Amino acid sequence: MPGSAADVVRAWDARADRYLELFRRELDGKPFDREVLAAFAERVGPRGRVVDAGCGPCGHVTALLADRGLDVVGIDLSPRCVQLARTEQPGRRFDVMDQRAIDPAVVGGPLDGLVSYYSLHDQPKAGLADTLAGWAAAIRPGGQLLVAVKEGASDGVIDDPLGSGIRVYWAEFTEEELRSGVEAVSFHVDAIGTRDAYDDEIRTRRIYVSATRRPTSA
Repeated sequence: MPGSAADVVRAWDARADRYLELFRRELDGKPFDREVLAAFAERVGPRGRVVDAGCGPCGHVTALLADRGLDVVGIDLSPRCVQLARTEQPGRRFDVMDQRAIDPAVVGGPLDGLVSYYSLHDQPKAGLADTLAGWAAAIRPGGQLLVAVKEGASDGVIDDPLGSGIRVYWAEFTEEELRSGVEAVSFHVDAIGTRDAYDDEIRTRRIYVSATRRPTSA
């Protein structure tokens, strides 16, 4: 089934090595992203328990957040991605786990925050509500959420934009889709930012949503 957990594993096990080769140092050239991630770490606070959902083979977001003082675990469905991330970022923690079904007991308890750095494009947009609900269940009230996506209307199987030669699921989102989806599952949207693509990126605008988990009774 396109966009299923098994399909995500298939696609990322096949292209993890290529992705690592292309993007292991990508944050060096993305000052906007570094600032957004640093602001997230500041909101969470020192030693906050955080998951980097869909960490990929680079593990660079996990490493940046750990360097900012967070207790962070990078998770990915792809065993190959996790294997490469562990090698690339020694001393950081990475586990094979479905971001759509995070078990707080496995990651050490309720989360103080979660980052989804371009991890939503692998699944159909019809599954967004369930994924966001799973994140809300894993994050404590007052906890922080940061979601980065590519803007657009795509929602289906395409040729891999990374040039791996395989077919992959590719979903893009609008600001309103993200805002309404996040607010529907007990988050308050604090800010939505955007930026145009850098010169070496896919020519699609990026959207960044920062939100706070509301109390269940709110």
